[in-house]
Amino acid sequence: MSTHLDPITDLAVGLEQPVSLIDPHGRRLQDPRLAPYAADVAAADLLALYRDMVALRRIDTEGVALQRQGQLGLWAPCLGQEAAQIGSARALRNDDVVFPSYRETGVMLARGAQPGDYVRMWRGEEGSSYDPAVMHMAPLQIIIGAQTLHAVGYALGILHDGSDQAAVTYFGDGATSQGDVNEAMVFASSYGAPVVFICQNNHWAISEPVAVQSQHPIAGRAPGFGIPSLRVDGNDVLAVFAATRWALEQARAGSPAFLELVTYRMGPHTTADDPTRYRDPAELEYWRGRDPLARLEALLRVEGTLTDEIAAGLASDADEAAMQMRAACLGMTTRAPLAVFDGVYAEPHTGLDEERADYARYLATLAEA
Repeated sequence: MSTHLDPITDLAVGLEQPVSLIDPHGRRLQDPRLAPYAADVAAADLLALYRDMVALRRIDTEGVALQRQGQLGLWAPCLGQEAAQIGSARALRNDDVVFPSYRETGVMLARGAQPGDYVRMWRGEEGSSYDPAVMHMAPLQIIIGAQTLHAVGYALGILHDGSDQAAVTYFGDGATSQGDVNEAMVFASSYGAPVVFICQNNHWAISEPVAVQSQHPIAGRAPGFGIPSLRVDGNDVLAVFAATRWALEQARAGSPAFLELVTYRMGPHTTADDPTRYRDPAELEYWRGRDPLARLEALLRVEGTLTDEIAAGLASDADEAAMQMRAACLGMTTRAPLAVFDGVYAEPHTGLDEERADYARYLATLAEA
């Protein structure tokens, strides 16, 4: 696909209102900028996107339940962000490499995660990840914004290899205030790195609203670095899919690209957070009216693609995926605490022996208590 949105002199497009192809009521919209990138998306493709979103919401619900039941130390919900994650991840090629933050459960699903992959890190088990080489996805990153630097570094490697892959990095609105993100964009622009920056603007950086840190649309920052950007309705899975195709086209042609996906975090920041302490319930209700699943479901039902029977089947499949994740979680064997020192060095090390002994003494005090 060779369609271009705007001349190179007009780097920032769609900044006033996020670009949409499906409105909150499930009605199709026409947008000349994104329409060419969604022209080949058939009814079956939309249903497949909906299937992923239904599965993701169910997996996310199960993750919260597992944490509340003491099976996970923490969980970072993505309730409300299903379209942003599934729509963007499904636009990627299998060999494109993803550098996520800690909330990209939907991207993991789209990249082929196995049931245990969703919970291993949050449970603190050995390995604490999936296989990045198989998933073409770096481990989840807790340090805010650090993954953007990793993505640009990998993209520079792609340039040296002469490949047409792209690196894709996800981060939240809060991360855009971090130096790492801005430094990453400097390097990406300076060297023409094939990287796509995807900001999921979910309106809250823990308890800080986005309006506090950004008086103007976040997508407007990227052109200052010489990076084309687009502001997209992040609750419209079709618009997100099309916009990601546009961004990947820019990256493969020699320019990084930036997407601001305007969505909403309907749940807590993590299971350690209580959003009722800082969020107006009326705001949450407003965004519930823009639910990404309800929007696509309305369209699919009007167009006759989704029936009650198909919807029941998708719900059943999602339940099964959640139960497989639960079974994998409960079936994990936690290694002995002192095993954390195993394999640190190839040869015995006296300093490590001392640390092991200190830790053993500490564990003994816990057992006595």
